[in-house]
This record gives sequence, C-alpha cells and structure tokens, in this order.
Amino acid sequence: MNNTIDTTTDLGKGLVLRNPVMTASGTFGYGTEYCDFLELNRLGGIVVKGTTWSPREGNPYPRMAETPSGMLNAVGLQNKGAHYFVEHIYPQIKDYDTQVLVNVSGSNIEDYVNTSALIATLDHIPAIELNISCPNVKEGGMAFGVTAKGAYEVVSAVRAVYPKHLMVKLSPNVTDITEIAGAVEDAGADSISLINTILGMAIDAEKQRPILSTITGGLSGPCVKPIALRMVWQVAKKVHIPIIGMGGIASTSDAIEFLLAGASAIQVGCYNFVDPSVTQKIADGIESYMERHQMTSISELIGALQV
Repeated sequence: MNNTIDTTTDLGKGLVLRNPVMTASGTFGYGTEYCDFLELNRLGGIVVKGTTWSPREGNPYPRMAETPSGMLNAVGLQNKGAHYFVEHIYPQIKDYDTQVLVNVSGSNIEDYVNTSALIATLDHIPAIELNISCPNVKEGGMAFGVTAKGAYEVVSAVRAVYPKHLMVKLSPNVTDITEIAGAVEDAGADSISLINTILGMAIDAEKQRPILSTITGGLSGPCVKPIALRMVWQVAKKVHIPIIGMGGIASTSDAIEFLLAGASAIQVGCYNFVDPSVTQKIADGIESYMERHQMTSISELIGALQV
C-alpha cells in the first residue's frame, strides 16, 4: 500500500469508503460466504442481498441461465424478510471492518418504507441501497423505477423515514435514464447506483421452450458494460450527487473506465461468481494505476474523461 495515494471515497452523508470498490447486491450474499477468498476489510463496502419486508421464496427453478458474455437470472429476491435479517444476519456482519449497505426492495411503497425504517435502527449499517426496479403490484407489475413519477414517489416516501445515506439503484429498462436520475435526486437521494440488470431471455432451441421458468430475466455480465458505461456518463452530466457505476465490471481497467465516465465508486456483480477475489484485485489495481499515472487522490480520476 502506497501511503501517498488517497483512495478514500466520500459519498456524502456519513458514507465514506476506504476505496471506491464495492460488491453488488445479489452476487455477494452477506459477505460471510466470501471470507475464505478475500479480506473484506480491503474493500470500500459491500451491499448485501436484497431484503424485503416479508419473506420471499423467489421464483421457481430454473432461474439462472448462461448467455454469451453474461448470465440471466430470475431469482426473485429470495430472502427471509427484514425481521430475520435484523435478528439473525445483522449480528454476524455488524463488526465487518468495511461499510455494509442493505439493498431494500418491495412490492409497494409501504413495504419499502417499513423495511427502510427498520434498517435505520441498526447502528452499523450507514446506508441502504433502494432497489426501485421491483414490480409495483398496485400498478400491474410495472417497476417503480421506469417512470419519473413512480421513482419520485417511492424515494420521497423512504426519505421521510430514513435519515442516513440513501442510495437509489436505477433500472436501465427505460427510455431516458437521466429523467429518472433527476427525479430521484429531487426526491432526496444522496447517491445513485446504476445499472441494474437489463431485461432479456434465453430459449432452448431443441426443446423449443424458454430456459427460465419466468421466461424473461435480468441480464448481467461483460455484455452489458457498454450500455452501463453510457448510462453512467449520461447521468453524471445530469445530477449533482455521487454515482456508483456497475455493469460488467471484471477488471481494474473496467473499473477505471466507470470512474473516468463520472462514477465516484463502482460495484462488481456477476464477476464475483467467476473470481471470488476480483474486488480485492481491482482495489489494488486502482492504486497501482494511480501510482503509474502519478495521481495522489481518487478525485483526480472521477469524471476525468477527455472528450
């Protein structure tokens, strides 16, 4: 470690990362599953798997499918609910020497509000990541995050009960990502993470049937990186709050590209399944890159793309 290089990343409202590398929700469990592969305290932060107010069994199998340069998933936010998390999971992770965020999901605004208010009582959770890509059951299954109005409503409702850092995760399945980003900023978000998975599908040609039980699922992996990078760059020009970029990040070079495009931090998702220690390697790689380019602060990288 080079003591002359400062990788500290301040996302505001009490959320300070030792470096800009985080893990993405749904790909890292609760962190405990990865302790044998890397030092969690070498990371800027981890985002634990999606938590909902009530327990969810998830979707029927099969719910994962490999695709060229990526994967589809339709797990369906399987978890044992917010109270189980507080009583059984939180005691196991509260003393991690890194920032721990909880990804909060729901099927209606009341669920989002209740879960967020409960997580706010936990001293060692400095932030939540609000997943507004979930289907709003009162709107016929349309995700909250696909309209500016829907995004504003759920974020402002959570903002009213959640006093800590509020990160909002955006869906890429929209016409204009900057409109949604502007809406959540206006609603009180402290930062924005993007992108969530892209809607896709896979077919078994011999059986002439969809591979996933749900027919469609969320596409992630290297194949989505150009889209994610473009959206981060667009949103960075629109909002005035920090952006956490993700989508196909598998190397230090990938992470650097997102920082150059305007992200203040990044999350690694799908590639954790390929190399469980990839986040630690990226954190070390960013420091080496900064040393090679004679940078002393991570802020010199953020938004430094020359166009």
